[in-house]
Amino acid sequence: MPTIGRLRRRPDFLAAAQGRRFHTERMSAQGRLRAPDETRDGATAEGLFLGFTITKRVGHATERNRIRRRLRSAVAAVAADAPSIGADVVVIARRPALDAPFESLVEDLRRALHSVTRPAALRSGDAARSPSSKLPSSPPSPRSGRGGSRSGRGAASGGTSTFPSTSKAPDGSTDG
Repeated sequence: MPTIGRLRRRPDFLAAAQGRRFHTERMSAQGRLRAPDETRDGATAEGLFLGFTITKRVGHATERNRIRRRLRSAVAAVAADAPSIGADVVVIARRPALDAPFESLVEDLRRALHSVTRPAALRSGDAARSPSSKLPSSPPSPRSGRGGSRSGRGAASGGTSTFPSTSKAPDGSTDG
């Protein structure tokens, strides 16, 4: 029976979020395959690592803890069938996981683990494509991502406002 470790560090959760996704009514799963030489806590990371995210939107602390306990039990039930591949998986619980039948949680988790840890299949066109045949990538966005206007076309980037500097009231008078 493969052991399933726990994800504990934020960078591991963020890295898993960049991988494959699987969604059901009761949960979402995000996962990525690890490189064979990747280490965790000073040792080579082997096997499956799993983390849970249960936000405050789901419910009060007692409800979130109950969902967490139910998911941990589901992981124990699925551990024998879990893929023995080096991967990080994050399970994001939703409110329906609180009242769902336990068997459906187990089945959802089993499907999620197999879906997000499946090795990427090589598409038929990928092997024939050479690096020189790829289209050039688009230039980086001029937006800095912080502050400024929502459209990203503020005065700092040289854009002009589409709105006049003064506003007119319905009677035609201006405020500026």
